[in-house]
Amino acid sequence: MLKRRISVILAAAVAVLQLTAAAPAFAGTAMPQEQPAFAYVNPDTGLQLPSALDNTEANVSGAPSATGSDLAPSARSAIVMDADSGTIIYEKNSHDKLPPASITKIMTMLLVMEAIQDGKLKLTDKVSTSEYAASMGGSQIFLEPGEQMTVDDMLKGIAMASGNDASVAMAEKIGGTEAEFVAMMNAKAAQLGLKDTSFANPNGLPAANHYTSAHDIAVMSRELLKHSQITKYTGQYQDYLRKDSEKPFWLVNTNKLVRFYTGADGLKTGYTSEAKYCLSATAKRDGMRLVAVVMGEPNTKTRNAEVSGMLDYSFAQYANYPILKKGDSMGTLTVEKGVQGKLPITAQHNYSILMKKGAAAKDIRHEIVWDGPVKAPVKLGDRVGKLIVYQGDKVIKEFPLEMPVSVERAGWWKLFKRSTGSLFS
Repeated sequence: MLKRRISVILAAAVAVLQLTAAAPAFAGTAMPQEQPAFAYVNPDTGLQLPSALDNTEANVSGAPSATGSDLAPSARSAIVMDADSGTIIYEKNSHDKLPPASITKIMTMLLVMEAIQDGKLKLTDKVSTSEYAASMGGSQIFLEPGEQMTVDDMLKGIAMASGNDASVAMAEKIGGTEAEFVAMMNAKAAQLGLKDTSFANPNGLPAANHYTSAHDIAVMSRELLKHSQITKYTGQYQDYLRKDSEKPFWLVNTNKLVRFYTGADGLKTGYTSEAKYCLSATAKRDGMRLVAVVMGEPNTKTRNAEVSGMLDYSFAQYANYPILKKGDSMGTLTVEKGVQGKLPITAQHNYSILMKKGAAAKDIRHEIVWDGPVKAPVKLGDRVGKLIVYQGDKVIKEFPLEMPVSVERAGWWKLFKRSTGSLFS
């Protein structure tokens, strides 16, 4: 009897030792990359937010608690980001470099919207289709060589039907050539501080050195959403092209969430056999806009279900504390030797900080700091200052401030008149 008890005890001890040896040792080490994380990284500054941010009166940002829940178990990578603040709520393998398929077109649409904002393009402008643009395979709106469409219709074709032909036609319109437009895409990625991205074309068809990450797609999406007009295209479920022709072309949005998920109004789907099913989705509820990205999903049903779950979790847990609203005055910027010497600056979009629901906001204030003298020429999107948000004396968030338009250097005659005019004013 005693021998039997001893043998049982020894067997149990051996089993415990085996389990201990097999278990991953997370104590004092970083969690493996494949595990989902509820992050505190501020993508605007690249700085990590204080880990102590929680649901207390002293920590209004209320950073997500590391519950360990995997909100996107089937995705190869995923991320949820608050669109106003850029705060990451959830991420999983978010910096893995992966083929993006048609969510590439988020950057294409961003450059189109910036060209419109900068006055280089109008929605009513006609875009001619080259033979090369018309030859694109995959998703398309069946443009014919020489066919003309307005920028407005081309945007519908890109945003709703994921037209590869329309994407190349717009690339040639803005860049002159597809290659030059791709260079502009990569330059914009660098300007946004995207480290995981390289573009080889404007439509996402498989190509060497064409990749990005869920994190970088979320940042691009957030930047695109600063152009509020874009959701007129990405949030529409159906429309027509060539309405007055004998063969109108029916457009149905490839992103079914805009019809079936409350508050969804974008942004872009993608699929190739290599990339699998991808989606950058955005939804707005109670004044809070979120961006959710998944890459490498096995099918559309799983993709849409996991994105919906990511959005549901974030809307349930968090809210925005407003700092500035779109259109609020931010002062006047002096541009030395610019065609415009004084430039009134208004908020181009909403600025807010993310808070855990129920957290108390006390002593929140902000200030605007311009980066020294701004000298012409300056381009749309160039950083010229920052908006700093404080709680008491503690900095809790910094937002970069960019040029809302490009300002060219003034000619000598304009500068002469400006200087002599000041002598007699």
